[in-house]
Amino acid sequence: MRYTTRPLDASTWAAFADLVERNNGIFGGCWCMGYHPEISRTDAAQNHAAKERRVQEGRAHASLVIDEDGSAQGWCQYGSPAELPGIKHKREYDKDRPPPPDWRITCFFVDKKHRGQGIARAALKGALDQIAHLGGGLVEAISEVTAGREAQGRFLFSATVELFEQNGFTRVRQVGKHAWIVSTVIQPG
Repeated sequence: MRYTTRPLDASTWAAFADLVERNNGIFGGCWCMGYHPEISRTDAAQNHAAKERRVQEGRAHASLVIDEDGSAQGWCQYGSPAELPGIKHKREYDKDRPPPPDWRITCFFVDKKHRGQGIARAALKGALDQIAHLGGGLVEAISEVTAGREAQGRFLFSATVELFEQNGFTRVRQVGKHAWIVSTVIQPG
């Protein structure tokens, strides 16, 4: 199947919402709000409304991976640090903060029926293209090394260090047992 990427915006909200709804709200109702400041840990409906409001106001960014039928099968969320202030491994991150990024990539999701088909790779490439179109800059993510170990897929919502490295990122510093800050500079495009 062929895939394209499109930005998450008002015109793609329905495809995004369909993907989330057919996957039980993602992680039990997160609606990809976990890194935004107004997440509700207990109310999926509140997360749904908050995410839709952010999208309609242009305050949420993601690269959606769309199949030939027009259905979203995955995404990569990115945004400015103000938009996505949540950080995994924050205590360790804060011990020796890297240079402040212009953009932060926080999470990925791929529909269960489409895993292993290159959706996360397409979503990351789409996000980096969208970042270039928005002016580029320093892009940061915190991801996990999987080489040499078996990692459970459900814990890889931040993708893998190896995927980021294949897309030009370099390791900055380790912040967890398997977690690394990775970064790259994206030129405006």
